[in-house]
Amino acid sequence: MSNAYYNMKVAAITQETSDAITLHLEHPDKQNIPYVPGQFLTLIVPVNGQKVRRSYSLCSVPEEPYFSVTVKRVEGGLVSNFLAENAQVGQTIEVMAPLGNFVLKPEASQKRHLFLFGGGSGITPLMSMLKSTLKYEPQSRVTLVYGNRNLDSVIFREQLEKLEKQHPEQLKVVHVFNEALVDATETQEHIGLLDRAMVLRLLENLKVPGFQQELFFMCGPEGMMNEVREALNFMRVPANQIYKESFTAPTTPETHGADVTAAADADEIITRMVTIRYEGEEYQVEVKPDQTILEAGLKADIDLPYSCQAGLCTACMGKCLSGRVHLDEREGLSDAEIAQGYVLNCVGHPLTADVVIEIG
Repeated sequence: MSNAYYNMKVAAITQETSDAITLHLEHPDKQNIPYVPGQFLTLIVPVNGQKVRRSYSLCSVPEEPYFSVTVKRVEGGLVSNFLAENAQVGQTIEVMAPLGNFVLKPEASQKRHLFLFGGGSGITPLMSMLKSTLKYEPQSRVTLVYGNRNLDSVIFREQLEKLEKQHPEQLKVVHVFNEALVDATETQEHIGLLDRAMVLRLLENLKVPGFQQELFFMCGPEGMMNEVREALNFMRVPANQIYKESFTAPTTPETHGADVTAAADADEIITRMVTIRYEGEEYQVEVKPDQTILEAGLKADIDLPYSCQAGLCTACMGKCLSGRVHLDEREGLSDAEIAQGYVLNCVGHPLTADVVIEIG
């Protein structure tokens, strides 16, 4: 995992909707920084005298000249509102190297049907996947099902229309709107919530025979993704063909140990010492009950990597070499990563006195 930091210049800003902008960033030396479609950038933004970190999915394709991220205003959003009001062409923004496991690696030999389910700003990583597939997988087909409030809230609306016209045999875009459309000339077919019934109805009409594999990617509000997953479960789609990305943590915290067993009732979150191995150094850190391992490490002046601080982005991921760790949230980790002993330090608490975590 790369923990490199870069200072990138804002080369251009696109107003996507009334509440969403795309920042097109470039490396000052025009250097190429590799990433995989679906990954995100962590922007480090000075707000009110403090450096605040937020993760934004890349909506660009790796070979494009800019690293593009779309920022949508959210009510009370510290960074999103700050960027929407203050971002300017020519300014420099510090970013972490691209990270993330919600990815699609295009391969020219593939012949598959990709179903992308997006809601609101959840379109951003899917846009990178979509464009990469069209460019590098000529035998594959992409179906995007995109839910929004209304036509005016569709991010990348013009881009999607253009791409669909350029690739009529390869790309199908289906819009689902919560509100009935005012313009009678627009299709009124898919009005309502992107729920289980809607997904089942759409998939019945959109499935195309002749592909070696079908993959399903979803990103958007948790409720929408739960509905999509229920529909796919009903259709008995294997779990290894379904991928999801969350921008917000589920409301119910989960308990997990680094040894893949849930924390027992006897386990206590009390003040314990944790050994952190990072960049060739070993640190002994006291972690109090009201702290996460990351918070304790930062307080001890260890420059640990992190981004979302919600257990989603994996920027703070480390491997638990001994002991057991309670995770408040595990959304960012796959079952395979948990089985290998990986933990998320931003939501992790030591449960035993022998916890050793290796980062990087």
